[in-house]
Amino acid sequence: MNVYLNLIWSYLKIGLFGFGGGYAMLSLIEREIVGPGWITEQMFTDIVAISQMTPGPIGINSATYIGYVVPAEAGFTGWWWGIFGSLICTLVVVLPSFLLVAYASHFITRHKESPAIKGIFAGLRPVVIGLIASAAMLLMNGENFGTTPPDIIKSTCLCAGAFVAVYFIKLHPILIIVLAGAAGYLLYGL
Repeated sequence: MNVYLNLIWSYLKIGLFGFGGGYAMLSLIEREIVGPGWITEQMFTDIVAISQMTPGPIGINSATYIGYVVPAEAGFTGWWWGIFGSLICTLVVVLPSFLLVAYASHFITRHKESPAIKGIFAGLRPVVIGLIASAAMLLMNGENFGTTPPDIIKSTCLCAGAFVAVYFIKLHPILIIVLAGAAGYLLYGL
């Protein structure tokens, strides 16, 4: 049962301090989940990739997945332990945000013209951008870009191409995902 307490503690921290959305939370999730050895860096990278293609925020998706996988790794047999872990982790990561948003929305609405509130948000905005940039750097590793020069070049071209296609050409992200899958098959699968 100690594994569940550890999961609750980790996802409580992620839920309380995961400001800025999924990408900004990636470094915190990675530290809390990969750091203790619950999953490998490769599994974490796969979770991030799958989370981008499935509905829902990455924090919730990772909580559901990790809650399912970790009990089995700890020796709990039976699918129900994984379902139980998924439910607990998902609820624990959502609860702090739900409570904070409920209170904050009431508070901010009452004090939206306050110089203190305006100052707090002025300070938070650039920090969130920094956290998102940190998450991008965290994902620029050998698991995502390969370790050989040809793989690094191909992966860098795919990354740059996706950025240009979305940011400058304004292609729809779903189309980019489909095209990336096809390109990955052609470049790496054949």
